[in-house]
Amino acid sequence: MHLVDVQTKRYHIVKMTDQIVECLGKDFKKMREYEIRDDFCGHINDMVEKMCIESQRQESLEFVDISTLEKRLLGKNSISHEFIDKISGWCRSRIIPVDYDENGRLLHVLFCIECIEEEKKRENRLIYLARTDHMTGLCNRGSGEKRITELLKEKTGGALCLIDCDKFKSINDTYGHAVGDKVIIAVAEKLRKTCRDSDVVLRLGGDEFATFMPKMLERTAAEKFFERLFENIRQIDVIEMQGKSIEISLGVCFYDGYEEVSFDQLYRKADRAMYQSKKQKGCSAVIYGEGM
Repeated sequence: MHLVDVQTKRYHIVKMTDQIVECLGKDFKKMREYEIRDDFCGHINDMVEKMCIESQRQESLEFVDISTLEKRLLGKNSISHEFIDKISGWCRSRIIPVDYDENGRLLHVLFCIECIEEEKKRENRLIYLARTDHMTGLCNRGSGEKRITELLKEKTGGALCLIDCDKFKSINDTYGHAVGDKVIIAVAEKLRKTCRDSDVVLRLGGDEFATFMPKMLERTAAEKFFERLFENIRQIDVIEMQGKSIEISLGVCFYDGYEEVSFDQLYRKADRAMYQSKKQKGCSAVIYGEGM
């Protein structure tokens, strides 16, 4: 923690943790608390250089810019900035106004740095849980649909594919819901394995899945995807089902990226194709076309 005179740029260290000292190096160990020093700007630039990863240095330097502090603190109790420290991980720097003169000019501020790595881990875990289908580890409907909508707004062409497990109710009724859950998990794993890293893969709910595959605009590419997925699905072996195969139906709709379109519009077209696919035996796929 530093107490900084905004007008003279002089400062003294109120408190420095061992963690910060370790990161900054032996020269900083010699600095005594409450020793008044000149050139806060040079000192803080050195700290940023030693602590911040290269991609975040400029932003961190802008945050500690004394010349813009008064404007940025106007009407605020504090301002903060998060960055990744080379040793400790995520940190938060904070600037707190201490006092002003009779004309409202900022005189002193406190500059603090705290490690928030554990806080970030908890935050990221909560975000993961909010976005993920807990059974399969895929995107849930909310987060998956949001990501696809973002791609559609950017007019990213591709293919929306709906996937449905055939006769899934019969599987639940015959073998029990625990076995049904194993089927859902197995299908999700094969779908993830078949898709590319750039594809958005989600569980819509129940035994229904979807994937949006950016830049897949040709029937030939889609048919190759169908073949890979069907081959992977045929490899599923749920012991309790005693060799009974899993079958899926696919409905696909292409989006060329030229006109504006919503997720719901693509979904309805892919769903109509899915309806036709369901009429066929075994693993099958139908691409949406005129007249559907």
